[in-house]
Amino acid sequence: MATVTEYDTIAAISTPPGEGGISIVRVSGDQAVEIAQKIYKGKDLAKVPTHTINYGHIYDPTDNSLVDEVMVSVMRAPKTFTREDVVEINTHGGIVPTNKVLQLLIGAGARMAEPGEFTKRAFLNGRIDLTEAESVMDLIRAKTDKAMQVAVNQLDGNLNHLISNLRQEILDALAQVEVNIDYPEYDTEQMTTKMLLEKAKLVGTNIDSLLKTADSGEILQHGLATAIVGKPNVGKSSLLNRLLDEDKAIVTDVAGTTRDVVEQYVNIDGVPLKLIDTAGVRDTEDKVEKIGVERSLKALSDADLVILVLDSSRKLEDDDIELLDATKDKRRIIIFNKNDLVPVITPNDVEQLKDDDIILVTSAIKNDGIDTIKATIGKIFNAGIEDSSTDVIITSARQAGLLRQAKENLNDVISGIEAGMPIDLVQIDMTSCWDTLGEITGESYPDELITQLFSQFCLGK
Repeated sequence: MATVTEYDTIAAISTPPGEGGISIVRVSGDQAVEIAQKIYKGKDLAKVPTHTINYGHIYDPTDNSLVDEVMVSVMRAPKTFTREDVVEINTHGGIVPTNKVLQLLIGAGARMAEPGEFTKRAFLNGRIDLTEAESVMDLIRAKTDKAMQVAVNQLDGNLNHLISNLRQEILDALAQVEVNIDYPEYDTEQMTTKMLLEKAKLVGTNIDSLLKTADSGEILQHGLATAIVGKPNVGKSSLLNRLLDEDKAIVTDVAGTTRDVVEQYVNIDGVPLKLIDTAGVRDTEDKVEKIGVERSLKALSDADLVILVLDSSRKLEDDDIELLDATKDKRRIIIFNKNDLVPVITPNDVEQLKDDDIILVTSAIKNDGIDTIKATIGKIFNAGIEDSSTDVIITSARQAGLLRQAKENLNDVISGIEAGMPIDLVQIDMTSCWDTLGEITGESYPDELITQLFSQFCLGK
């Protein structure tokens, strides 16, 4: 078995499997052009200008049989994504011809790329930093325009620039400390300590601003898990269908129609919402419905936002009160549904409401108040971003974790100075903060991090 190295010429299919107009097979490495030429008939790829696309045909060299009519792009290093020679073969879309071209490239000397290996090479060759590499996957997975824009901002290096500036602030402080330690006659320890304290607080404030965006960034990438809960037949499924603008859930006047948890993503005001329509929560002897209720309670505990639906045409029952109590610690919107019927209860009749509850009156069946629900969800989410003083949003749990670690380092610096510790000991924590921030951009990183990070990417990227 051949040894896998970072210098092999690699190949992979870069488009989704299945039928389509075209498929793209990507090759990267020192021998990319030479390997592609072995299965291609047309212009001499070794002589064509860089960044050109060339018409020709792919042949199986074993029997000289025609495989496909193609367009081949040739891009010479270093002005490529990987900073290596790159060839992209545009085949007719389809599983068979695309796989055949890939197998021929491997037979001609290329190695099958590992997941994310093209992006990994772009990082290792200095084309992008780790934050930009992560934004590549964020861009691919974006579910809304807002998520896409955030990923584009990261891809443009916004977070990299901000982190680099913070590291430079720390480096300037550390350099000044070194000078004052080596040449104490030019300064006093008191002045050095004051400077280090001010710098630690300044960098800490910037880190706090970034961390405020982490929850919003997580939601942008993975969706705001929103559980629609209520007792049976209050209109939960009708509400779900209105929010989705499609009949996803079955709606009848029979209580307990929804027996399981129904999940669906929807774009509401730029927020990717993972809507979870739950089975009506009530005591039941029906085994199937009981399983649905258990799953509903699990979805409720995991939800970022709860939409609790009450039937305004019926008096509060024990099931309603139990749900109000069960969600009291959750961020929630209380819906008084069925306002097309004669109201029996109003918000003033519900003692369990909290001051921060958002109260809305709707008729899901008449599509009344649905736009207000959507706008409210958008405001809840956007408030976290608008309160931030930075236009950079942290979308990675890895980045957020390292920022928290860096903030702890700064807290140690501040507490050490306040406790009167020697400046050379305080300096160690400041250096740790500098190193930790470097892990975010990849300027300092353990090898296992790189392997783990890029393994999450899809093949061909």
